[in-house]
Amino acid sequence: MIQLTDVSLSFGGTPIFRDLSWTITPDGHRIGLIGPNGAGKTTLLKVISGDLLPNEGRVETGKTSVGYLEQDIQELPPERSVREEAVRAFDDVLELERKEEQITAELAETTDYESEEYEKLLDRLQRVQEALNAREAHRIRSQTDATLTGLGFDPDDLDRPIRTFSGGWRMRVALAKLLLQRPDILLLDEPTNHLDIDSIDWLEGYLKNYPGSVIIVSHDRYFLDRMVNQTAELTRGQIDLYDGNYSYYLEAREERREQWRNAYENQQRRIKEIEDFIAKFRYNASKASQVQSRVKKLEKMDRIPEPPSEETTISFRFPEPRRSGAIVLDVTSFSKTYESEEGPVDVFDDAGPLSIERGDKIALVGPNGAGKSTLARILDGSEIFEGERSLGHNVDMSFFAQHQADELESGQTVLDAVRSVSPGTPETELRTLLGTFLFRGDDVFKDVSVLSGGERSRVALARTLLSPANFLILDEPTNHLDIQSKQVLIEALQQYGGTFVIVSHDRHFLDEVVEKVWRVGNGDVREFLGNYSDYRWQVEEGSAAQLADAQSSGSSAEAKSSSSSRSNGRRTNGKNESSKTASDDPLSGLNSYQIKKKLEETEAEILEKEEKQEEIEDKMADPAAYDENGQARELSRAYNALKQDLATLYDQWEALTDRVMAMDE
Repeated sequence: MIQLTDVSLSFGGTPIFRDLSWTITPDGHRIGLIGPNGAGKTTLLKVISGDLLPNEGRVETGKTSVGYLEQDIQELPPERSVREEAVRAFDDVLELERKEEQITAELAETTDYESEEYEKLLDRLQRVQEALNAREAHRIRSQTDATLTGLGFDPDDLDRPIRTFSGGWRMRVALAKLLLQRPDILLLDEPTNHLDIDSIDWLEGYLKNYPGSVIIVSHDRYFLDRMVNQTAELTRGQIDLYDGNYSYYLEAREERREQWRNAYENQQRRIKEIEDFIAKFRYNASKASQVQSRVKKLEKMDRIPEPPSEETTISFRFPEPRRSGAIVLDVTSFSKTYESEEGPVDVFDDAGPLSIERGDKIALVGPNGAGKSTLARILDGSEIFEGERSLGHNVDMSFFAQHQADELESGQTVLDAVRSVSPGTPETELRTLLGTFLFRGDDVFKDVSVLSGGERSRVALARTLLSPANFLILDEPTNHLDIQSKQVLIEALQQYGGTFVIVSHDRHFLDEVVEKVWRVGNGDVREFLGNYSDYRWQVEEGSAAQLADAQSSGSSAEAKSSSSSRSNGRRTNGKNESSKTASDDPLSGLNSYQIKKKLEETEAEILEKEEKQEEIEDKMADPAAYDENGQARELSRAYNALKQDLATLYDQWEALTDRVMAMDE
């Protein structure tokens, strides 16, 4: 158990915690530690772990072991391999193995098997081997490999030196090592920041079965909702506990705040009544005893503190883009190969073709290294590949990627950097947008040269969003944003009248804004209709479940043949190569008159649905459609359903036309 008692901490005279008390038990709790940026969440984790001492109060851990994953990239031995570093989680076992080797070597050198020394060595060896069996030493390397591969490492990469990996992958090594140590209480500061969606899914499964307690700081709402059963809000230097996940916390907090406001307002009214009585009769001798009684009552009253003020609602709307053509972008079948130290790496192998239509809202998902960012650059036109890319009529494109943060000009303030891309926007609107991305007050006057990498990325994103483009490509736009900032971006994208493609591992964000998912992996791209949760259901429960099996087996060929229908994760060219027998032919048995009649009916139905499609397109082009809650999504769903119906009718019309032409020959 960890006990924090009356903990207070200040930095530069600014109080972070004031008499904070909290009891944390290692009995399987999953606690989400939340609060606004700057509230001190990371600082509190450091106090709990012992890395930071409070100014006042006590932190008692007893024999409880604590493991802490810091948010910042940690220094790891650069020449040590990934596997060697992770297996050091079992240092006690490795030390026992070294002792076993040493004793075994000494036994081999002893020739007098009857000596007392030999007996002592045998006794020592037995005790060491019993300890190794108790620690299940035979399993530590398989556990290490399973954890590393679960976090996204390829088995062939486990013997590569750490120096050859990026900071994000090094963080995964540190996380794997910490998970393998299995401390009683696990402190995780933004554990999903450097993980792809598949690795986050694995981590969720791992933590659900973790025997100790876990405290999580995260801006990933989906992760918090799925993982935590208790929420600890750090506000005004104190911890408020809620029994439930993040969504429950939002509802319960509002109820609790409402009760707090009512109690505070009632007490304030009572205080005013008493003060008015005292002021009115202070000099009235006949009321002196009553006045004194009320004065004492005020002195003894436990004052209810004023509840936090309502959070300021910040909103942002994209500049109104011009209407693009119906086809925004086409890419033919394409391939992409990178050269590496080990030889050529095929990222895409005859993938596609791809087509993006006006109003499409597409998510690119898949494991790290599968090619999501490469595909985003191919769509943008900034990546060379084998194939052809064709941009549609009146398409104005804007592309956001993390590297754009490096292109900001030193000498500019944050405000100057966004003003330069939208000089006609009033300063108040620019500052509101920057406030959305956590630049508040005088932060907007900072020189971009002194900003951190995350801050520069937020400035670059703000610049992208101010562009009046009708086609956005956003590569990890939610990195470095807190939950409130993500919500502002969600609402802006829901109202956006253009087309967008988003690379993101934030599943709540994707659920709220996208209507198609392109799964990138095994050199291919597969399309699923719906948001991220719809995609997950199709792969886990629906008829596309075999796709997951194919991908987990690492077989590109199996993955490419695992599904043929559009809604079941088809290849994006939509071709169904399965042959049909004569008995499957719906036209068999029809005479020439019936076939021609069927053709006329099909043509009429196509015309009717095309007219409906044009009506929906006109509605979707009207900005007012995005002001009404949910209408834009319903329009998009109706539009996609019509497209599917028309695709079926076009195939039917083609078959009927071929049959009529054959009869006329």
